[in-house]
Amino acid sequence: MFVRKKKNSSGSTSIQIIKKVNGKSRVVETIGCSSDENEIEKLFLNGEKRLKELEPNLFDVVEKEDEKLQFISICNDQIIPIGDELYFGKLFDNIWDNDIFKSFYKTKEKTKLFKALVISRILFPGSKLYLADYLHYFKKENISDESIYRFVDTIYQDEIKYKIEQSVYKHSLKKLNNNLVVSFYDVTTLHFESESEDDLRKIGFSKEGKLNRPQIQLGLFTTLQGYPLSYEVFEGNKFEGNTLVNVLNKFQTRFNLKDKPIVVADRGMLNNNNIATLENGGYKYIIGARIKNISNDIKQEIVNLTFINDSVTHEIPITKTIKYKNNNDIQKSMDINQRLILSYSTQRAKKDKYLRDKALQRLQKRIETTPNISKSDLKLSPYAKFIDTQKSCNISFKLNQEKIVEDEKLDGIKGYVTNDKSLNHQNIIEHYQNLWHIEKAFRISKTDLQIRPIYHRLESRIKAHILISFVSYAIYREFEIKTHEIKKEYQVLNKIIRDLIKHTFAFNIDNKLIPTKLSKIQQDFYDALNS
Repeated sequence: MFVRKKKNSSGSTSIQIIKKVNGKSRVVETIGCSSDENEIEKLFLNGEKRLKELEPNLFDVVEKEDEKLQFISICNDQIIPIGDELYFGKLFDNIWDNDIFKSFYKTKEKTKLFKALVISRILFPGSKLYLADYLHYFKKENISDESIYRFVDTIYQDEIKYKIEQSVYKHSLKKLNNNLVVSFYDVTTLHFESESEDDLRKIGFSKEGKLNRPQIQLGLFTTLQGYPLSYEVFEGNKFEGNTLVNVLNKFQTRFNLKDKPIVVADRGMLNNNNIATLENGGYKYIIGARIKNISNDIKQEIVNLTFINDSVTHEIPITKTIKYKNNNDIQKSMDINQRLILSYSTQRAKKDKYLRDKALQRLQKRIETTPNISKSDLKLSPYAKFIDTQKSCNISFKLNQEKIVEDEKLDGIKGYVTNDKSLNHQNIIEHYQNLWHIEKAFRISKTDLQIRPIYHRLESRIKAHILISFVSYAIYREFEIKTHEIKKEYQVLNKIIRDLIKHTFAFNIDNKLIPTKLSKIQQDFYDALNS
């Protein structure tokens, strides 16, 4: 519909509201007519008002409601997101020691910026440059990209890292009532979107499957509940089994451990240097054992054991002398006493058989189709051990059925090596199985916090990035634990939770922030954090 002016034969002008129906104009209503120009304009304005009454649009409705209720006009520039501070700010404050930056920076603004970097890693994981835009457009705070990077360049100093670690460690210990019984250690790799190597970024074995990409390694200690304790960064090509000694020595010295926790680590850490370090340091440990790579005499003892069902466990005492290198790279020897705990799983046995049968089929096919091959060509380790060479001028291969049969006898059996004499079998197995907490820590860091890929090139920025992510994970883990029941009740994804937090606002009226009322789900999550 629209308003029109129609000239009449008498010389007057009629103001009408017209509606198009099937291409034809029909008069809906005549507002009036006049020959006076001023009166005609008044009638036309009345016609526009009447048109809004007959066919209001969304803006007309809002305008009408504003007039009726006399709403205060609020523009978008006055709407400030406060969810980051409301939900994560207090968690940061609970962990953060205000004296950390005191001797390094003159103002408290650096702590505020560090806090923003940490929380943005949780809510807006990605480029640090986005933080500058976020603060400018949403928080109405102006900080340049250069200021952020200049600050990042100064964050990573050994003393700052140690103070931050101590602060996180104290917070984690507080959650355990100052009783750290078990700590878990593992290593992951973090790749770079680059092909250039340097002293830190090295091409090595990637746990992420990123071949020919330079990487670094991150060694992390956590509690049973997944609270972080300490971490170290290593070159990308360092053997992960050689990282434990470095991290453990610093961990012990930094926190002056008196009641030393049981160290739980996967089988990649089972080498003599690590065992000697743990033994000499007075640590109890539980480490996964490679049953199928163990010595033949112990392997024979295992084969003679009977596992009636999945709940049966066995123990084999081990007394042996190991050779290792001390911190000065001098070779030494040590007598040790260990317990080898053995468990059985029907499901694991089926998986072991399936993997071996699949590998044997590939081996047999390769032998039959390619007469001259080497074990390295097969690239099927550890299954290449099933191949024997025939002693003749021409080298050929055949499957060793005896080795296959011996390997079958160990299907489904898993071993755990410990020097702790007080724990029962079930405790030892449960402690080791809880390694999934640290695996979850890495998964959260890589997915929710997007710690990788890393785009920095300078070593100081790389290590600063890891340090920020370390604190972010500590806060995120605290958030997860405190809100676990609420999340379970609402059955919401982490992405939705983050969006709910992002959409928590306040109005800036006369430089005073007035928070909006939280929705029920927002309030429930907030209450869970403050309980």
